[in-house]
Amino acid sequence: MNTVDNFMASLPAERQEAFNRLRELFQNHLPTGFEERMTGKMLSYVVPFDRYPAGYHCPPKQPLPFISLASQKGGISLYHLGLYAKEELSEWFIAEHPRYVKTKLDMGKSCIRFRKPERIPYLLLEQLAEKMTVDEWISLYEESIKK
Repeated sequence: MNTVDNFMASLPAERQEAFNRLRELFQNHLPTGFEERMTGKMLSYVVPFDRYPAGYHCPPKQPLPFISLASQKGGISLYHLGLYAKEELSEWFIAEHPRYVKTKLDMGKSCIRFRKPERIPYLLLEQLAEKMTVDEWISLYEESIKK
């Protein structure tokens, strides 16, 4: 069974501390209502079915994801669907990033890649985590992603 504890224990030693800090960060800074669980091979923070029964549009048997963390070949990847769905939030994050990290931002539409754990901008991610409530995410998802 793929549990959060099994996932955390399976991480490479050089990523353990970073994942523990990220997990604690999201547990402490995400607004009430998001739930921690495994989705595939990622640690995720989702809107549970009791809050949003429709689930994710692809696939609907999965709760609505918001933030996910993955350990990949090239480093740690953070997927934040709010960055994908809300241009203003993405612009804010891109503008703020240089204030916290001097290296170039490695970011796709919703994916932020951290090749070196020591360059993770934890304080910036705390602010990002606090910027959207469950209700705001559900509304944004229904307006901009789900069609």
